[in-house]
Amino acid sequence: MVLKTVGVALACLLPVVGVGWTFYHNGPGPNPVETLLYETGVWALRLLLLTLLVRPLWQALRLLGSFVWLRRTLGLAAFFYATLHLLVYFMFDLNLDLAAGWEDLTTRPFILVGMLAYLLLVPLALTSSVRWQRRLGRAWARLHRLVYGATLLGALHFLLLVKNPLATLEPWLYLGIWVGLMGVRSRF
Repeated sequence: MVLKTVGVALACLLPVVGVGWTFYHNGPGPNPVETLLYETGVWALRLLLLTLLVRPLWQALRLLGSFVWLRRTLGLAAFFYATLHLLVYFMFDLNLDLAAGWEDLTTRPFILVGMLAYLLLVPLALTSSVRWQRRLGRAWARLHRLVYGATLLGALHFLLLVKNPLATLEPWLYLGIWVGLMGVRSRF
């Protein structure tokens, strides 16, 4: 089990390694902050969607055994990328300026939606261990349903930030995947 978890965790690090590799070999490009924001944000969203896919896929394939370790690993990887996304935004886009961050939060809806998504992920990451699962009992499962809202808010954050949402397919695709997963999950 530990070996599987480590393998999945290492696989989840491949996107950040790929970005580092690209920066090293091709330079940071014309807007490195935008590239880092995009890559970390989109990987957080992709991993959240994969987390939601695990249970229905596991059941559809009629696989026996526990799949919680996989959801936990993917969820923590998503939180890692979401944290990197927030750090890149705060450190490089805002230059650690709290006043500018507050202004963005109150004037740019996509920032507010993204921050709400992140805030929903924090208690999930903090209570993801088996110890917390035992300690919280049934409340743990209810708490971890926040992942549905966090993923939806992440997809909306992406949709709201694009300049012309009608011309950009990618955020709509992620939102559609979320809707589809919610439909499939309601059957299991």
